[in-house]
Amino acid sequence: MSRVGKKPIEVPGNVSVTMDGDLVSVKGPKGELSFRRHSTIDVKMEGSELVCSVRRKIKESPALWGTTRARIGNMVEGVVSGYKKQLELQGVGYRAQLKGKDLQLALGYSHPIVVKALDGITFTVENNVITVEGIDKEKVGQVAADIRKLRKPEPYKGKGVRYVGENVRRKVGKVMGSTE
Repeated sequence: MSRVGKKPIEVPGNVSVTMDGDLVSVKGPKGELSFRRHSTIDVKMEGSELVCSVRRKIKESPALWGTTRARIGNMVEGVVSGYKKQLELQGVGYRAQLKGKDLQLALGYSHPIVVKALDGITFTVENNVITVEGIDKEKVGQVAADIRKLRKPEPYKGKGVRYVGENVRRKVGKVMGSTE
């Protein structure tokens, strides 16, 4: 049994959900998203709620059930309010700026790094804080992770790209002194 899969998904009035075979499409004020569900999972509209259930039991059914429910729930939330991740740059000379829709980063390398904006993803930069916004939770998280991967925070000085509010464990550097 899947605890997540059992929960129904509340569908607001300004969101329309259509199911065409295995394709589930969600349309709302911010845009439209679609997801191809697994053939063993059934999705039905009951009033103003979407209910996921297992159509045919296989070994992976509980995992697929919860995953399908979570993905569709994230799509409904995304088309209503959207998602955003914030990253901050820490380090001397580290800066970010917008070049059209794309993001240009100076991260201590010999050259600037350009991150292309995917469809549905927008960047904003304010005081070395990069905001990645979009309606697809998976895409927003992946783009933010890719930007962070360009220069991970290092443990000695804390320089690098980190999520806002992320705690970076700091290490003590060399201690010069007498050897007893």
